[in-house]
Amino acid sequence: MNPTPAPFPVRLLVCDDHAVVRAGLLALLASAGDIDVVGEASSGEEAVDLAARLAPQVVLMDLQLGDGIDGVEAARRITAVPEPPHVLVLTTYDTDADITRAIGAGATGYLLKAERPEELFAAVHSAAQGRTVLSPPVASRVMAQMRAPAPQLTERETEILAQLAHGLGNREIARALFISEATVKTHLGRIYDKLGVDTRAGAVAVAKERRLLR
Repeated sequence: MNPTPAPFPVRLLVCDDHAVVRAGLLALLASAGDIDVVGEASSGEEAVDLAARLAPQVVLMDLQLGDGIDGVEAARRITAVPEPPHVLVLTTYDTDADITRAIGAGATGYLLKAERPEELFAAVHSAAQGRTVLSPPVASRVMAQMRAPAPQLTERETEILAQLAHGLGNREIARALFISEATVKTHLGRIYDKLGVDTRAGAVAVAKERRLLR
């Protein structure tokens, strides 16, 4: 993949909470010659602030950012403004839930940190042009999701999933549906298994992506 070279260096903001990883990325990106790192952030909140102030074309975003908002929420806030920068996820995580949440939040691309430097450089330029770019393993997962039949949820599981989407906790769901908290937990375990996720946010994201919520 060799996108048409940009007439000017791509303005890039890097967000990663690990200082050593961030320093390595900055050194690597500096070697590209046609990528201008205009800022670096160590948290999701800082990335949102710098994206608004520095007007980068692309934000290179990790998903797990320690305390505060994660990369998905940061991407959602960054892309919620008029003429936003493109968010390119760079992470070690490639679960269906992470991919679905990131793309749903507005990420233009999703790369794994195992990619070669030249692939990263090309992805940054592609993202700057608004082109979707996915690491091969991520593309395979996305295609598998699209081809897979929709999970068959029971009526009760669908009701609980709907309550999850409204932000209710287990106790609140139990009260709303007149069932015990233990029953809620049992159903949640089955929902997670069927959707291939392990978190509440992941379950809601996959459910929305596959239009399982009424």
